Amino acid sequence: MSITRRRFVRVTAAAAVSGAALLRAHANMQTEEMKIEISRIGSQPSSKGPADWFTGTVRIDPLFSAKAPARAAGASVTFEPGARTAWHTHPLGQTLIVTAGAGRAQRAGGPIEEIRPGDVVQFAPDEKHWHGAAPKTAMTHIAIQEALEGKAVEWMEKVSDEEYRAQEDSNPP
Repeated sequence: MSITRRRFVRVTAAAAVSGAALLRAHANMQTEEMKIEISRIGSQPSSKGPADWFTGTVRIDPLFSAKAPARAAGASVTFEPGARTAWHTHPLGQTLIVTAGAGRAQRAGGPIEEIRPGDVVQFAPDEKHWHGAAPKTAMTHIAIQEALEGKAVEWMEKVSDEEYRAQEDSNPP
């Protein structure tokens, strides 16, 4: 069976056009799947830190939440002077990135540490700790933690004024 040159060119051209169209369609599908997601500042409402978990005035601005299979979530948290978290743990640990002001952080059994903008504070999984603003200066940090089986934090007792001020005379931030 013989094929004419003209028929060969038409069939080859049609296959090339169809193949290019398939490649473009596949590329478009991949592009949509890999689309950058941008959450604009202010697109999610701020909330007040619940009194059961915080002492003082605290504002929480959600930044991102975990979308399966990811487990990490993050928020910008602003503590007014003297405000702080209750003692708590995170099953997979927590990372804080201080962005403004001056603050304090403490691991159970450890000293109160001064934290300032640019500091990165990391707490190990299930490590009991607290963090908040300095007595006279507000502090903002980005908090990042992962959830394990849907749970990212275990809240405990509040940090007493005595615990919070324990090193105030020797280490004022």
